[in-house]
Amino acid sequence: MFDRLSAYAPQALAVLRIMAALLFLAHGTQKLMAFPAGGFQPGADTIFFWAGVIEIVTGILIAIGFFTRPAAFIASGTMAFAYFMGHAPQNFFPVNNGGDAAILFCFVFLYLVFAGPGAWSINKK
Repeated sequence: MFDRLSAYAPQALAVLRIMAALLFLAHGTQKLMAFPAGGFQPGADTIFFWAGVIEIVTGILIAIGFFTRPAAFIASGTMAFAYFMGHAPQNFFPVNNGGDAAILFCFVFLYLVFAGPGAWSINKK
């Protein structure tokens, strides 16, 4: 049974890549465009603004599978930075400091650096 499922690994990887990228993109659009509705809009001279830019650009690139590995590397580093600078100082436990999403994004994108985009991408490798 598992051998049969393994045949669909490239498509499953693509679904993971696309969904993670779209969720990541939504964080950027919320910061910079207030969509979906968010009450926080950072000024252009803040780290939050630049995080939003990175989230939008890398989110689009990863979603379409174009320069997936470098974009995922940048996105992963951004989430590691966000976790250690923004979440970890609040509390040791990620579930208490609100950083669990940042950790998941970080490691999913780090996996994409090594695994590549999978199926349904502009760049195949």
